[in-house]
Order: sequence, then C-alpha cells, then structure tokens
Amino acid sequence: MSVTAPSAPAVPEYLDLAQGDPDETSAAGSATWYVRGQNFALAYTTLVAGDVLQRTDQPDEYVLILPGDDGDVEVRTNEESEVVTRRAVVMIPPGTSSVVARADCHVVRLLTCRSQDVLDLARNAESYREAHPYVAPFAAWPEPPEGYRIRAYRMADLEVTQDPTRPGQLLRCSTFMVNVLAPRIGPRDPDSLSPHHHDDFEQCSLAVEGEYEHHLRTPWGKRLSEWREDEHVVCGSPSVAVIPPPLVHTSQAIGPGSNRLIDVFCPPRVDFSLMPGRVLNETTYPMPDQG
Repeated sequence: MSVTAPSAPAVPEYLDLAQGDPDETSAAGSATWYVRGQNFALAYTTLVAGDVLQRTDQPDEYVLILPGDDGDVEVRTNEESEVVTRRAVVMIPPGTSSVVARADCHVVRLLTCRSQDVLDLARNAESYREAHPYVAPFAAWPEPPEGYRIRAYRMADLEVTQDPTRPGQLLRCSTFMVNVLAPRIGPRDPDSLSPHHHDDFEQCSLAVEGEYEHHLRTPWGKRLSEWREDEHVVCGSPSVAVIPPPLVHTSQAIGPGSNRLIDVFCPPRVDFSLMPGRVLNETTYPMPDQG
C-alpha cells in the first residue's frame, strides 16, 4: 500500500491508565484519567460510592461504559433516571445529566470533540494541537426517530460470540460506535491474527482486562525520512491505544487469563453499519443518507 497524501500518518499512542497519578481527583476521592483522539475524548474513572459525574449543557449525545461486573450507577437527566448494573453501554442525551455511583465501580465516558472542556484535560492533548492527517472531520449521525433518551444496553442481555464475521457486541448512537469484544481466555493464536487498516478514521482500543500486544505498521510513502519501524507494544489494563489511519494494525491478547478489549469509533463506522444485523441497535439509530 502506498501513501499518496502529502504528509506522513500520525504517530500511534499508548496510554497506560494504571500508571501515574490521575488527571483529576474529586473531593470524594474518585480518580479520572483523560485521553483523547482527533474526534473524541475518553474519561476512565474509579468512581467512589455516592460520588456524581455531572454534565451540564452537554452539546451532543455521549456514551457511558460499565466495563466490569462491579458496575452500579444511576443515570439521571431532567426527564428520567435509570439504574444500570454490571457490564453495560449506556447512551446519554445532550443537555444536563449525571451519573451517580451506588457502589464503588469503574466507569468510562466517551465524549466527542464538541466537549472542549474534556479535551483540554487529556494527558495527550498536545498531540492534537494540530489536526491529524487522514482523519475525516467529526459529523454527528441523525437523531433517533424516537428522540434522545437514556438507552442502556446490558451485555448480559446481548449475544456474545467469537464468530469472525461478528466478533463482539456492536452498538452505535448518533456520535459513537462501540464494539465490546467477547472475552478471550488465554493468548490469541499467533497464526490467526487480523491485520487491517482504515482509510480515514481512528480506532481507539481500550483494554479493560488482561494484556495485549498491539502490532502496527506504517505504510511507506515517497519520503524515506518518514518511514518507520514496525511497532509491537505490550499494554496491560486498563490502557488505551489510539491507532491513526492508515496504519496497519492488529491486537493480540497475550494474558494467561481473561483478556477483554473494547473498540471505539467516532463517529460510527459506515462499513459495519451497512452489514445487515451487524449493529445490534441499528433500528434505533438511523444511518446518514448514503445517496
């Protein structure tokens, strides 16, 4: 594959959320680590029982992930509230909302680049002072016909599969696509990896359990000075890998126990959405006009 664009791809980033001090600590003791990509920010929080994560005048829909079985929160807006426990993905409407911890738990929030306050907190914010090449600008997908509201998708209620044509639980909203991959017990077979690339969108891979080795290759462009060595980077959990286009990549579980990875895309992916039945909530959130 040859890169014809005038500049080299961005450099991938690997952020170990288990090391170093958090970027923010609440008065109650909840700790949050912030990272970002071109179009999104990710906030990983160890949330203390009784503490509240508040959003006021949130400009667009955002996503809450409960990555572990310790999940136990109440999601509130001005119109409704819902208790969500154990592993789940929750779509939260624009406007004012809060996530209230009913017990100590871990939570992940995904917000778009329209939430500038969160982008500014990211520990890798300097990497995005200039827009990265190749990444298409963010554009929200259509509003759900039934309107925005709290929509909680509990993983226990959804199919889990290792089917290579549908290797996880794939959900989308107007701003994000989240693929909760099925847990892999023990290392992944090194003879069954899946190297691939994306032309114009980043992939955010969040490891929530176990250990992964991310294999990445930068395609050669015409400038020899911009060629890079292949990368084989081991990350524990929790950790985030931000993979820019058009790097060839695949992630290999290497931990001896349970390994779990969640892939995030902002905005949602058209290619997956065009596969009938691939997105589990495709009837709730329409695609943009493809004409």
